[in-house]
Amino acid sequence: MVATNQILSVFIIFGLALLVVRIGAIALRMTGLSSDVATFQAASAFSGAGYTTEEAEFTVSESSRRTIVIWLIRIGSIGVVSALASVLLSFINAEGEDFLTFIYVIGGVVWIILLARSRLLNRAVTPIIEWALDQTTDLAIQDYTKVLGLQSEYRVAEVEINEDEWLANDTARGLNLSDEGVILLGIERNGDYIGAPGPDTEIQPGDTVVLYGKEDRLQELSDRDEGDVEAHEEARDEHENILSEQEQIIDQ
Repeated sequence: MVATNQILSVFIIFGLALLVVRIGAIALRMTGLSSDVATFQAASAFSGAGYTTEEAEFTVSESSRRTIVIWLIRIGSIGVVSALASVLLSFINAEGEDFLTFIYVIGGVVWIILLARSRLLNRAVTPIIEWALDQTTDLAIQDYTKVLGLQSEYRVAEVEINEDEWLANDTARGLNLSDEGVILLGIERNGDYIGAPGPDTEIQPGDTVVLYGKEDRLQELSDRDEGDVEAHEEARDEHENILSEQEQIIDQ
């Protein structure tokens, strides 16, 4: 009976820990973080690992994210991880049949991890968690991945600007980026960041520009040589076709 209670304790504690981290990761992702970064930062905050990285600084730079991280730290500090470790150690220090029970526990924990990583389960559970967070919190939660269409063909990309490239020594207006369906979001220059630059802000060699558009177009732009007018015209025609298709969808 004691062994059974210990096994249940391990499963419950471990399952709750995974659930808390999962909720935290979804909440962070809904504030605009990428899925990978959100998952790592949620696990880091909950476990108290305390990684000091640029990603961590970016995570706590916004009030909604700080609130999420604080709650993860608080719940983690209650001792869920320590309690799980203590229960597991009680099996390790045991002998005979109890050690065999420990093997069963390890197998059960592995099964829980595999279940938690199931895409089918995540597809079913994630919308429920998102709905619950939206209904029960006053956080400024928004899934920018969906807002910007990043789950489909659209991306936000950083492109380093070199001499003799299409994007160098000209402005967004002069390059007609909007005609290609590309938006200039920002420019990093000499350690400074120019957010929402005007259409007449010149892009200089050595800059890193932040662009929004279709993934294949951003890739082509990053590789396009200076003076390649033909590539620009092809990109413009392609975007015009996309706009025509979108107009048909709107009119339906």
